[in-house]
Amino acid sequence: MLEAIINFSLRQKAVALSLVILMAFAGFSALQNIPINSLPDVTPVQVLVITKAGRYSPYDVEKLVSYPIETTMNGLPSIVEVRSVSQFGLSAVTVEFEEDTDIYFARQMVSQRLQGIVDALPADISSPQLGPISTALGEIYQYTVIGNGYSLTELRTMQDWLVIPQLKTISGVTEVTSFGGFVKQYDVTVNPRILRTYGIGLKEVIEAIENNNSVSGGNFLEHNREQYIVRGFGQIRSKSDIENIFVTTLDTRPIFIRDVARVSVGEQLR
Repeated sequence: MLEAIINFSLRQKAVALSLVILMAFAGFSALQNIPINSLPDVTPVQVLVITKAGRYSPYDVEKLVSYPIETTMNGLPSIVEVRSVSQFGLSAVTVEFEEDTDIYFARQMVSQRLQGIVDALPADISSPQLGPISTALGEIYQYTVIGNGYSLTELRTMQDWLVIPQLKTISGVTEVTSFGGFVKQYDVTVNPRILRTYGIGLKEVIEAIENNNSVSGGNFLEHNREQYIVRGFGQIRSKSDIENIFVTTLDTRPIFIRDVARVSVGEQLR
């Protein structure tokens, strides 16, 4: 066969030369248009649904959160596979689509399905959230927040409330994840003996804190052709605010959080 090709090229020089020029042009065009990557991203089109499930065990997370979400996702167009991972207090459901599916279209379909299942999930878990548009081969940069005279809790607070919002405004940044340091939180350590003495349940203490940490609007008042906004601000801002929260009354005596518990500034468990 090789001899026949050589004989044809010698007899039809013009045709052979035209074919060589055509192949050279095709190769040059492909070189300009074909994306070249030393580490090509072969991750399939997939959407990650993350749900924080509070203090639920892995069995309960799978039964009450992961399974309902998986069942809801079945039947989406161009879907390939639905799988999930259920851990203590966390559910991660991955919905995989066909290769030619637009990632934004896939996320929109998943988001629409999630809106119909939120009411069916347990009331004490957070709403399902879509994971960022990133893959295992995405570019990752690490940096360290340091400062003389600042504790690890203060540095973590700066990272979460000052640095991250600024980084998210940069084009191309899909997610900023914090690790290390300590997340500031207020710890309310209840004394069971005092609760029994006052006849107060732990549920009453929790409800008192929840009900006294909110903001409400009161419309506006008109005076001399001016409008004054009425605003009720009741969010907790310091340790003393928690200590002064009213719980109940005992023989006309008010019982506050400071009477039944010890309030301190602590760190979230890691």
